[in-house]
Amino acid sequence: MYCYLYRKFERFRLPELLDSAKAGGEFLLRYARVAPPGKKCAFVLTRDGRPVKVQRTIFSECFYTMAMNELWRVTGEAHYQTEAVEMMDQIVHWVREDPSGLGRPQLPGAPASESMAVPMMLLNLVEQLGESDEELVGNYAELGDWCARRILQHVQRDGQAVLENVSEDGEELPGCLGRHQNPGHALEAGWFLLRHAIRKDDPELRAHVVDKFLFLPFRSGWDPDHGGLFYFQDVDGLCPTQLEWAMKLWWPHSEAMIAFLMGYSDSGDPALLHLFYQVAEYTFRQFRDPEYGEWFGYLNRDGRVVLTIKGGPFKGFFHVPRCLAMCEEMLGALLSRLAPVSAPSAGSLTAVPAHQGAE
Repeated sequence: MYCYLYRKFERFRLPELLDSAKAGGEFLLRYARVAPPGKKCAFVLTRDGRPVKVQRTIFSECFYTMAMNELWRVTGEAHYQTEAVEMMDQIVHWVREDPSGLGRPQLPGAPASESMAVPMMLLNLVEQLGESDEELVGNYAELGDWCARRILQHVQRDGQAVLENVSEDGEELPGCLGRHQNPGHALEAGWFLLRHAIRKDDPELRAHVVDKFLFLPFRSGWDPDHGGLFYFQDVDGLCPTQLEWAMKLWWPHSEAMIAFLMGYSDSGDPALLHLFYQVAEYTFRQFRDPEYGEWFGYLNRDGRVVLTIKGGPFKGFFHVPRCLAMCEEMLGALLSRLAPVSAPSAGSLTAVPAHQGAE
């Protein structure tokens, strides 16, 4: 994240920020892998680099890949990009060929399923790694399309619900696993898909994503009584099995702000701008700490802070700064489209639509 801010914003182009990013990157290179030359990364390390916890998923490795790629982009040092690409290849192998290296046993009673988190994180990596490397764009073209297809399989119930888990062949699963919904994930997947569709210049996919991954999760996921997005839901309206289902967490709201502003920037649909404002107003009112800054991460259903920590095992320096940085960039681009109106008032302004035909 330090690298992203350093790269994107003049006011963050500070030597001490880059030095901190490089120190973090070198620490990861030295200690993150649990059993080198194996690629599996620790989720938690001690201060002196000893592994404490390993997750049997791909996500620690995904964030490791993102970090190495960003370090390469700001330093130009090739070993960071080499590390990113090699880890990406390992992640793809785990996902598409052989997951045994993750350490998760295939238990006979567990249904074969696919979590939407896996293809959406892979798609995010495809987009990031290809952003400044045309060769990788070509190398990962098929993978990006595969990820998009896998994510789209999670639209179920005749297009009326996005489910977090489906079978490996894209069918709804029985029981609470199959009924499980995560509005924040659906919205995050939405802007990952939208960015993919924009790059591919696919208007049909863009429209489908806005309908199914932006409007639909918001309609079902927004709390009509207290505001904010539910953390988890059951598609049939039954009680979710997760104890924290009715809580309001920081990251779904961060992802919703990005999704709605990206959707508006692309389509010019004022309904998306309205939803961006609705989510932003709730987010800054409920999560932000007006006295000491930063955001609280965990609220109860009616919006009261239940955990006063600002950081922890899952809330780090990522979702909040990414949201604020991306929204600042998109709002700046929207404002740059403003042009004077040749009308009575010399100070009047009108917005230029994002695309021809947008109203």
